[in-house]
Amino acid sequence: MPWTETTRERYERSAARYSSDVTDGEWTVVAPLLPPPNPLGRPRQVDLRAVWDAIQYIAAAGCAWSLLPKDFPPVSTVRYYFYRWRDNGLLTEVNRALVAMARQREGRNRQPTAGVIDSQSVKTTENTSLSGYDAGKRIKGRKRHIMTDTCGHLIALRVHPANIQDRDGAPGVFARLRREAPKLRHVFADGGCAGPKLRDALIGIGRWTIQIVKRSDTAEGFEVLPRRWVVERTFAWLGKCRRLAKDWEKTIESAEAWVLIAHIRRMTRRLARA
Repeated sequence: MPWTETTRERYERSAARYSSDVTDGEWTVVAPLLPPPNPLGRPRQVDLRAVWDAIQYIAAAGCAWSLLPKDFPPVSTVRYYFYRWRDNGLLTEVNRALVAMARQREGRNRQPTAGVIDSQSVKTTENTSLSGYDAGKRIKGRKRHIMTDTCGHLIALRVHPANIQDRDGAPGVFARLRREAPKLRHVFADGGCAGPKLRDALIGIGRWTIQIVKRSDTAEGFEVLPRRWVVERTFAWLGKCRRLAKDWEKTIESAEAWVLIAHIRRMTRRLARA
């Protein structure tokens, strides 16, 4: 992207304390989606924007909780809100709302009707649980199984051990798809989802049409595959957060939460610049 006077003003972040901090425009997008203060009990004293900036800092820098800079709220406070929003489904609701807003601004329906599914194997640490060995990628760790719309916006995801094949892990993504995108009926997938095993597993979950997009047998070198490149681009977008360079989380729930946070970070910047 060339740096012009217009683009420099839109993408400049030198005014923020850290480059991961949300701007005023980005906070305007995400603030209405966060919970208001509880009318009962002690009044809220913590600044939610500072808590949100702290979570974004950890996602972008990939540091441990104990390495959070001291100008943020206390680590215990930031960690409390992270686990609370992870467990009550707030991150999923925020992601769903931002995807609907982005699709509406692009002139599309708020609910997608087609999607793209794929997985990404990543390494884990010795402190994680539920990991496996992916013989195809030669990676011991976990798989991030995601479903995006045709624009590349994240709709649903599941994290599971890497030894689970795509056709076995995909039903979990489709099960969440019923709640996140009930109007979605057509799915583009790679050869890992081919065969009757996945179709039989989806009988009790819902009805979808799966179109397999395979690489040509005569192709040499790199080849951009129709539709499938969209989900690969989404993985590249998520990879800009260093927290996702490796699966550092002990639980599956936290691993999924950080993927949602990385996507929310991208969506808020996209909507604010629009």
